[in-house]
Amino acid sequence: MTRLESMLEGTPYVAYLYGYPHKTAYRPLTPALPLEDVWAKERRNALFLYLHVPFCEMRCGFCNLFTAAGPKEDVVEAWLAALKREARRVKEALGPATFARAAIGGGTPTLLDVAGLETVFDLAAELGVDPRDVPMSVEVSPETVDADKVALLKARGVDRVSMGVQSFLETEVAAVKRPQKTAQVEATLDLLRSAGFPTLNLDLIYGIEGQTVETFLHSLEAALRYAPEELYLYPLYVRPLTFLGKKSRAWDDLRLSLYRTGRDFLLSRGYTQVSMRMFRAAHAPAARGAVYRCQEDGMVGLGVGARSYTGAVHYSSEYAVASREVRGIIQAYSERDTASFGEVRYGFVLDAAEQRHRHLVLSLLAEGVDPDVYRQRFGTEAKADFPMLSELGAHGLARDVDGVFQLTPAGVERSDLIGPWLDSEAVRARMTEYAWR
Repeated sequence: MTRLESMLEGTPYVAYLYGYPHKTAYRPLTPALPLEDVWAKERRNALFLYLHVPFCEMRCGFCNLFTAAGPKEDVVEAWLAALKREARRVKEALGPATFARAAIGGGTPTLLDVAGLETVFDLAAELGVDPRDVPMSVEVSPETVDADKVALLKARGVDRVSMGVQSFLETEVAAVKRPQKTAQVEATLDLLRSAGFPTLNLDLIYGIEGQTVETFLHSLEAALRYAPEELYLYPLYVRPLTFLGKKSRAWDDLRLSLYRTGRDFLLSRGYTQVSMRMFRAAHAPAARGAVYRCQEDGMVGLGVGARSYTGAVHYSSEYAVASREVRGIIQAYSERDTASFGEVRYGFVLDAAEQRHRHLVLSLLAEGVDPDVYRQRFGTEAKADFPMLSELGAHGLARDVDGVFQLTPAGVERSDLIGPWLDSEAVRARMTEYAWR
């Protein structure tokens, strides 16, 4: 039995691979790398700027993001001061750079007051990102966004707002320890829609305790009343050091059933499936601005918890989930001086083989692997570099479509198995050895 066949007999929900390598493969870099050297050979004409706000009003039971709940005002002020120091040192190291996309995420960015949000936008502007020219997305929450903050986002030119609803039923959000009122969610959605943002994205979760096909369809119907341009459907995961406990095989079956229900429902309503999680409406606006290709173009992450990517080095602050550890990392970040932000201390160095792995994984889990693009970038053939891909075809999980190797519907619904299956041995070993904090 091959490794893929063995994995196919187990859970389809191994891990969500939104980046490669996974952050649990990162380690301290000794000696630290000078920031200028890390970016020296990188193409800098279509970068992505990501600003991470590591604070939330509360921490949901399923969350393993890098965030601290209920921060005191002095903690936020110290973090903002450090963010300014980091942004200015990073700008110096980058030199001339152009950004194609930008996002402010977290955490919950709208936990910041209006003045704090203004500061974050001003720092983005210092790096050359004006949302009126560069497409920018901002995450909001029903509990923290209000008319003044929406007016600020609109005035600054934000064209995409994203909100995690998870469920329109209070019993379901309570099951994941999220004290959310449906009436407040609906009022917030009315506010966001009336503001006229070109793209509204909503996140829903499936696999919640007590959730059924009928209740999931209820949330989907409720979401479509607001005609979101994008919808993300996330399977609920049990993650180390989060509130939720271990589940059974029946839970896998439920999640798979609910996924198919959601997929079929959205396809029937005119949405296009972009990936396992992402669905885009027919009325969604066309992408504007320069093209950003995640496989090839770099990402500049600012703020503790943000990750940065060049072709050869991925780096970030250290990662943790436990509240005490997160608070300690935030405090250490806030105490750093300007010069220290010129060093890359924690991350992963990608050799040529890992760069091929990254391109393969990010392509296959989205639009598919274009052999011409792969050949142009690496000078070799994808299927020769990764003969294991033939297994996907043999199991009906992928096929060639107009020359592009793409996942089939059966493959898409197993994206969270196929991604980890494609991890290199070195990355798998590091992830296995990782000590959760």
